[in-house]
Amino acid sequence: MATASRLGDYLRARRERVRPADVGLPEGGRRRVPGLRREEVALLAGISVEYYLRLEQGRDQHPSHQVLAGIARALRLSTDEERYLTALAAAPPASRRRSARPERVSPEVRTLIDNWTTTPALVHGRYMTTLAANAMAVALSPFFAPGVNTLRAAFLEPAMRDFYRDWDAMTAKAVAYLRSIIGATDDPRLAELIGGLSLRSDRFRTLWGRQDVRQKTSGVTLLQHPQVGPLDLHYEKLALPSAPGQMLITYHAEPGSPSYERLQLLAHLTTQRGSGEATSEPAHIGTAPHMATGPHAASARHSATPSDGDAAPHAPAGAAPTAADAPSRR
Repeated sequence: MATASRLGDYLRARRERVRPADVGLPEGGRRRVPGLRREEVALLAGISVEYYLRLEQGRDQHPSHQVLAGIARALRLSTDEERYLTALAAAPPASRRRSARPERVSPEVRTLIDNWTTTPALVHGRYMTTLAANAMAVALSPFFAPGVNTLRAAFLEPAMRDFYRDWDAMTAKAVAYLRSIIGATDDPRLAELIGGLSLRSDRFRTLWGRQDVRQKTSGVTLLQHPQVGPLDLHYEKLALPSAPGQMLITYHAEPGSPSYERLQLLAHLTTQRGSGEATSEPAHIGTAPHMATGPHAASARHSATPSDGDAAPHAPAGAAPTAADAPSRR
């Protein structure tokens, strides 16, 4: 999609989300569209109506930082949303990216997470496909296994609605996070992933159309584990500086809480099962990438590191929610 169109789509979507009362304007008479009128945004931003119309229609692609700041104030954008707006306006004309090399997790990171025997941990690639996961992550959910695209699983796997007690909130955060990290990139694999989810999931299509942007990297997620019961877990997403695009995600429970005890029980059960092989190695997902979200597929093993670029088109942690503050026990 052209950069100009993206900018216009974003401005329209955000304009429709702001009520006149939110910015101190009278509601007035009948309104043909929800939210603010174009002339109201222009007035609040301190620019002409004609110029704002050109921006929404994509006829002007290079607004100044001053104009963007005025529009951001008028539309009540958050810091993440204003950063996204600036990226859309500053991006050069869209160009196709060359095929990316398969992503690989370093041996040091694999050893690190495998040694966390009571802390679920996994590594996401550019498209939210799991590149590595420890035994506790897979015990927490088979959809966290290497090779599985957690965003695709979150929207298309019915079991995930039962697993996430906060499924509605989690999916909203996941899509807003995805938009925050992709910026104005024009990636064919990403476009195919988003297009596929939009076709197959009404929920994803609605959330993507809202144009929400939020780079939330920590918080609490509410889970329902089939063996140990309800878990209220803190998550943290940590960028790996040595591997651009990769995120280390961990989960932990508040010490002394019922969730903490249940997580320790899960760790005990995982150890008892004696899965001596390191689960951070990629799973064999079947004969085609589109099979990479099922729990049965995730339990098999594969000898090569999964290519995030290959898995993404058919598969974005989590998009399931992901990661936790540095846990007290590992």
